[in-house]
Amino acid sequence: MNNDQRLIAFYRGEGCDHESRTIEDIWALSPFWLEHTHDYIQWLFPVPEAGRFNAFAPLLTPLVQAAFEKDASLRQRQQQSLNVMLDFFGLSREGSAIFAQPRLSISTHIWLKAGGHNHLRISRIMRSLALCSQLDIARAFQQAVMEIGRQHGIVSKTSLSYWRNAF
Repeated sequence: MNNDQRLIAFYRGEGCDHESRTIEDIWALSPFWLEHTHDYIQWLFPVPEAGRFNAFAPLLTPLVQAAFEKDASLRQRQQQSLNVMLDFFGLSREGSAIFAQPRLSISTHIWLKAGGHNHLRISRIMRSLALCSQLDIARAFQQAVMEIGRQHGIVSKTSLSYWRNAF
């Protein structure tokens, strides 16, 4: 199966990632697992460039982008991936509105600390959403993390710059 077929099959729930996990398997994983495993985010939020942490992940090609543009079910499934990650980050979504959950805190949500791999994940998520015909949600996520980061006063200027320029 080629790159495009693998990614589309994975997103439709008809295929597995390089570790034989379905998208539904990943959606069901614990926050601990999501924090300490680094090879799933490229499958949930593909971009055109290869990442440093997962050489097995398929890339977002023009053909896959076109599939996301045409197929509302693919976009809905990517939104479910976003919901999983938002919950992990202590955030929630209603439509295009993204906001902090009452339980959001620096002690339990590492992304609120300056630097770290979660800031890169956030940038990837924004970019992938924008490239997969979900620009409104990408912008809402961008605005939410920048505002929440500023409110907590702990997100670095470097991360804010990455997020501002994610797409």
